[in-house]
Amino acid sequence: MIKELQNKLHNEIPLTKIMEIKIQNYNNQELITTASLEININDKGTAFGGSLSTLSIISGWSLCWLISKELGFNSNNIVIIKNETSFRKPVTKDIICHTKKPSTEEIQILKEKLLTKKSASIKIESKIIENNEICVDFVGYYVIKL
Repeated sequence: MIKELQNKLHNEIPLTKIMEIKIQNYNNQELITTASLEININDKGTAFGGSLSTLSIISGWSLCWLISKELGFNSNNIVIIKNETSFRKPVTKDIICHTKKPSTEEIQILKEKLLTKKSASIKIESKIIENNEICVDFVGYYVIKL
């Protein structure tokens, strides 16, 4: 599923290929995505804020896609409707984004709404971490439609 997602991102969202966004790992706790600093650098020699935002948004979207697949749905209609990003520290190395998987209860509510209403929203949280310090905090709200 991770390889399918990686191909989907690079083929259907060309910016993800240019940014060198990669799906590194996915388990029951989180999705880990990365992007090269070299491609996403700003004039200060740190990661560009737009790239940090984009990686966070794409990571949340990707987690929604993975959850949708796990639930047996084949939804390509996933959109972000609201987000908040806090930039706490500059990122000086390759970018690593940790996107937390929602709780079993939240996923069950999502599933029930998708089954009954064919549409549901879910809150997704990500953190970009460098040297065990949070550099970026992200909270996004996504809608999945069948």
